[in-house]
Amino acid sequence: MDPFDAGAGGILRQPKAVWATAGASVVAFMGIGLVDPILPSIAAGLDATPSQVSLLFTSYFLITAVAMLLTGFVSSRIGGRRTLLLGLAFVVVFAGLAGTSGSVAELVGFRAGWGLGNALFVSTALAVIVGAAAGGSAAAILLYESALGLGMACGPLLGALLGDASWRYPFFGTAFLMAVGFLCITAFLGEQPKPARRTSLLDPLKALGHGGLASAAVSAFFYNYTFFTVLAFTPFVLDMTPYRSGAVFFAWGVLLAVFSVIVAPRLQERFGSLRVLGGSLVLLAADVLVLGYGDHATAVVCTVLSGAFIGVNNTVYTELALGVSDAPRPVASAGYNFVRWFAAAAAPYLAPKIEEWTDLHVPFVVAAASAVLGALVVLVRRNALTHEAEELETRHAAEDGVAVFAD
Repeated sequence: MDPFDAGAGGILRQPKAVWATAGASVVAFMGIGLVDPILPSIAAGLDATPSQVSLLFTSYFLITAVAMLLTGFVSSRIGGRRTLLLGLAFVVVFAGLAGTSGSVAELVGFRAGWGLGNALFVSTALAVIVGAAAGGSAAAILLYESALGLGMACGPLLGALLGDASWRYPFFGTAFLMAVGFLCITAFLGEQPKPARRTSLLDPLKALGHGGLASAAVSAFFYNYTFFTVLAFTPFVLDMTPYRSGAVFFAWGVLLAVFSVIVAPRLQERFGSLRVLGGSLVLLAADVLVLGYGDHATAVVCTVLSGAFIGVNNTVYTELALGVSDAPRPVASAGYNFVRWFAAAAAPYLAPKIEEWTDLHVPFVVAAASAVLGALVVLVRRNALTHEAEELETRHAAEDGVAVFAD
């Protein structure tokens, strides 16, 4: 079945609640790349070094990683709708406060609060979309990845447009857009049914005892280190105006969206998920290596091109995290994200430090090696990832069929 078929079960034919959640997700993902074009401006405005400014990503994703243990605990007690609204409220408040920061320390602290809100929202949004979308989990995952790709593309563009006047404006803009998302969720999303059993704080960690999920999480950890080296460190290497940097990362985000939603499913159908993932990780490693050693024009091209490989990887990893484990999908997703977001916290901090200790090229060598390690995990653990995923694919398909029939 074509997931883009406008008929019943197609990605384009979804309830208003799903579109409202997906729309708010776009803005949530915009917040990740929003600061990319303005990192040099923030450094200049607050008299900070690149490694200090990189803490904007580190604090955000460190809190996001830890908060993944809280998302299921909270949503299983107050419901998905209230959890989404709570997360959005946190983002509105802390994004607005970030725009008022008078120092890097204040900005880093407000980004941490922002990360808590984003964790509550993003993790719950995936579960809500999967549960409410017509057409089962395949259409839901593609819709979620569409939101991710669109947000990643538009975030740097919005950051450049607003940041050209002042580095503070993108934060105020995000607060406003998330407030709109809050109103849309309030208006269109009804209360979601609570799970039969409440999730404990340790359930996501227990889920990682499953070999397939643990393998996917570890591989994604190495991949995310590469991903966020590109996202957080490359703007300093390119050293461009906010408009030019925003344009580069907008093109990067467009490729990410196209390859995650359109290209990845077709490659998976033809070659299989694990072959596609392993090949894409190796190509990403080669691309990052050339980015680090090429001239300025080559660096720009390789930055944009990396969006294609990142888009493919994001889709395959999301499907593995939701399909390889026998744990409930929200719990499996929380455990998986708990592991991988630690790499997103580490890369923005370590890459500038590695440059200070060595030279400009070495951070990209480390990032390339990390992507290769991710591919090696997939290769070594392919039996666990393949056999367990195939066994559960049939089970999830049956569950989705029952859900669609019930609708």
